[in-house]
Amino acid sequence: MIKIAKDRLSTFSLKHKKYEGKDILPLWVADSEFECAPAIKTALAKRVEHGVFGYHNPYQFEPGVPAIQRWLLKQYNWQLKPEWIVWTPGVVPAFNMMCQAFCKPGDGILVQSPNYPPLLNAPVNNGFMQETVSTHLVNGRWQLDFDELEAKASKPTTTLFLLCNPMNPCGSVLTEQELQKISDICNKHNVLVCSDEIHADLVLDKTQSHIPVGRLSNLKNSSVTLMAASKTFNVAGFGVSFAIIPDAKLRKQFKRGGQGIAPSANNFGVIATTEAFTMCDDWYESQLDYLRDNRALMISAVNQIDGIEYTPAPATYLAWIDCRELQRDDLQSYMESLGLGPSPGADFGCPGFIRINFACSREMLTDAMTKLQKATKQE
Repeated sequence: MIKIAKDRLSTFSLKHKKYEGKDILPLWVADSEFECAPAIKTALAKRVEHGVFGYHNPYQFEPGVPAIQRWLLKQYNWQLKPEWIVWTPGVVPAFNMMCQAFCKPGDGILVQSPNYPPLLNAPVNNGFMQETVSTHLVNGRWQLDFDELEAKASKPTTTLFLLCNPMNPCGSVLTEQELQKISDICNKHNVLVCSDEIHADLVLDKTQSHIPVGRLSNLKNSSVTLMAASKTFNVAGFGVSFAIIPDAKLRKQFKRGGQGIAPSANNFGVIATTEAFTMCDDWYESQLDYLRDNRALMISAVNQIDGIEYTPAPATYLAWIDCRELQRDDLQSYMESLGLGPSPGADFGCPGFIRINFACSREMLTDAMTKLQKATKQE
């Protein structure tokens, strides 16, 4: 069921424009090369055919909230009340709204590292102190440093923890035990948890499952969960997401953080989200199978390369690859010289790493692995 998009350059795709005219494969920004599900395209085409595109209130789009409720019940056994759902114009605006809504001058914000650059940099961008919590590779799995989390959460100035689960770029899925540790530490020190869970539906390991932070009883009233259909169904360009906030007081304060700044959720994005969460289950499962096969191809190819190490992760379509043994002073330029355009690890807080997006055609990924296998250590 998965179809590969053709000629994305003609749509002025950010991902493809970066290397326009160069013999470099775009493997960086996290959108896929897959056409979205037919039901989404049909619904959007019907809306375009109407021809009038005025203002819309997402809360008045009656199928929207039930679609989110249906999807989260199916995926995570999480029963939501309609009022818990807050439409937002993307996850990035949402976690920046969190900073503005819940922090004051002089406050510190915890954020795990390595991390998605806009999330990693959100504290400083909003004028607050950034406190990073390290993530370490332990027995083949990237894990939070809970001792560091405890030490930094205990500071009187710390008010917010920006979490990314599943982790981007590492791909780990936090276990219930780990989430309980986060809950214990943050509740003990009155630190609010905001969890970016945009990759939650992209768990490739069938033995693992994602647990939304807001589903835990002891985080229900001290957390905000951010989700979207954008990564899973390749509709990120519509700029729509949603926050789940069971606590009424937190919900009101969160909305105030974006008042007059964050626009209403885009009508086309709300339609796409609704269709994705109600009519595209088969397409979704087909995509997961395709991604699993792509990940297997990467495991086989990368681990044959001297000086490069890839620890496969259970979630996301992003491969976090350790290239430190190559000893390249400018790793990104070196990768581009091989014909590869990954995301540079330095942007995530880890020089010496690269992040490769493997949500692409088998042909494109095979080509990428052939190019990567030409990598050699610096003499």
